[in-house]
Amino acid sequence: MLNNILDRIKLPFRKEKELFSALYNIFGFYPRNIELYKTALLHKSSSRRNEKGRPVNNERLEFLGDAILDAVVGDIVYQHFPGKREGFLTNTRSKLVQRETLGKLAKEMGIDQLIKSSGHTSSHNSYMGGNAFEALVGAIYLDRGYDACMQFMQKRILNQLINIDRVAYREVNFKSKLLEWSQKNRVKMEFQLVSQQNDKGNSPVFCYKVMLENVEGCTGTGYSKKESQQLASKLTLEQLRKQPQFIDAVFAAKSERTKMEEEPVLSVPETEPAANPADNSEKQEPIVKSIPSPNVQKGRETTEEEFDLSDISVRAQSREEIIAAAEAAAFEQVS
Repeated sequence: MLNNILDRIKLPFRKEKELFSALYNIFGFYPRNIELYKTALLHKSSSRRNEKGRPVNNERLEFLGDAILDAVVGDIVYQHFPGKREGFLTNTRSKLVQRETLGKLAKEMGIDQLIKSSGHTSSHNSYMGGNAFEALVGAIYLDRGYDACMQFMQKRILNQLINIDRVAYREVNFKSKLLEWSQKNRVKMEFQLVSQQNDKGNSPVFCYKVMLENVEGCTGTGYSKKESQQLASKLTLEQLRKQPQFIDAVFAAKSERTKMEEEPVLSVPETEPAANPADNSEKQEPIVKSIPSPNVQKGRETTEEEFDLSDISVRAQSREEIIAAAEAAAFEQVS
């Protein structure tokens, strides 16, 4: 049947006929404007330009497809999970449209094999497939409309390739991932509570902020501490990956902290006992002797005040007894 369709269309080139066939296998329908899909598969590294000299690649279609995917998947998730809160719906949609998920889909469907690039970028650019997937969704929207995008995501993706329930309830522990990264790099990490209040329905709402070496990371808001810290961790991980200046600031702060911790203490305590003042009277200040306790042995010199249990008496002493004990101690000192 597909061959008959292709014959009726009378595509001029064999390669274009092959692309048309491949796209039909991916989408389940044939394109009307093949040029849109060719552009969606054109990576910027290919350095193609139009007749006016402007670069031609899939970045604009990727931008459009990203917005359409958010709307389509948000619609599907909303209908699939009636009664679920906004945080759950947002988290589920985020997992379905994240770059890693789209990249796996592109590989599974063979989209990555259709991308036109310079040739040496595809081996290390893990986002190329996911970006092309978004661009193709943008092409579908321009070629056949919103309903075609919805049909593609529902029937081809969520019914055949992704179990939406399993994805929704699978916990992606971004907090654990961020903690693992900080431990490997010996970076000090903590969460700070920014605010805690109740929403209009009187449900508690928490807002936490990630701090890496006292450098402010991202904040996350949720209906529990765990949810808000998870979101803050996810956004901070994305910031670490996308903003080199942020990670530079974190490691600069770490370097400053470790430098301060490693500074030597200039004053080092002596290990030898203090010299006898009589032996070196010219070089040392005279040592003031404290009054020893009554139980101190005669002939023993003390250079600092000592404290032991004999200084504590459970029997109340009169004023006369206290004076007498002091005089006895003074007499004992003089003798």
